[in-house]
Amino acid sequence: MSLALEVAVQDAAGVRVAREIGARRVELTQALALGGLTPSPATLERALEAAADAGPEIHVLVRPRAGGFQYEPDEIETAVRDVRWMIAHGAAGVVIGAQHADGGLDAAALERLRDAARSERTDAAVTVHRVIDVTPDPLASLDAVLALGFTRVLTSGGASAARDGVPVLRAMVDAAEHRIEIMAGSGVTARNAAEIAETGVDALHFSAKRTVAATGSVRMGSAADDGGGHEVTDLAEARALCAALGL
Repeated sequence: MSLALEVAVQDAAGVRVAREIGARRVELTQALALGGLTPSPATLERALEAAADAGPEIHVLVRPRAGGFQYEPDEIETAVRDVRWMIAHGAAGVVIGAQHADGGLDAAALERLRDAARSERTDAAVTVHRVIDVTPDPLASLDAVLALGFTRVLTSGGASAARDGVPVLRAMVDAAEHRIEIMAGSGVTARNAAEIAETGVDALHFSAKRTVAATGSVRMGSAADDGGGHEVTDLAEARALCAALGL
């Protein structure tokens, strides 16, 4: 299998960058600075328009809030409905995750989310995101993901950045035995992409983002450190990563 590229994007402009570099997929989200949250319906509509017939597949991150992956029943129900809506309205797949208070994966919640996607479209791709990296043993958690029949897992090898999780990434590739796709993500840049790809992962996930500074000094929320600012997908960064991989 050739190495697939997946770009984490927040809008139609990001989809167009992914299309320009020939990425196979995008993970559509919002609030990347918070690790990503569920995007709006209109954001999906615009992303699909930008992808058009020859563009990347649109896979939607479904995450109801920031601050970890231990969810209350109401939050799981919201995520289930978001999953159904996104697949019913054109997403090729969803990216999901949930865990128990002890850190282990919440298999029951993951099964509900998986079934919600495939009740709308039997071939919907379902990716488990980096919740696996905050479980006590990511390699052991891979067994649970395999048992649930997911399409792929996005992981940094249990580290904050994929570059620091290279040994675990290699172990996960070996353990997967091509039964599930292993996609490396978090901190993937032109400087380290080739090294991470050498682990044998099936795909690289990256954002190629740059920050657009805001003007003003009024804080716009408890997590803000200035008057705003936002991140956008940068074509030059994306092209540099492709060049580093010889693509």
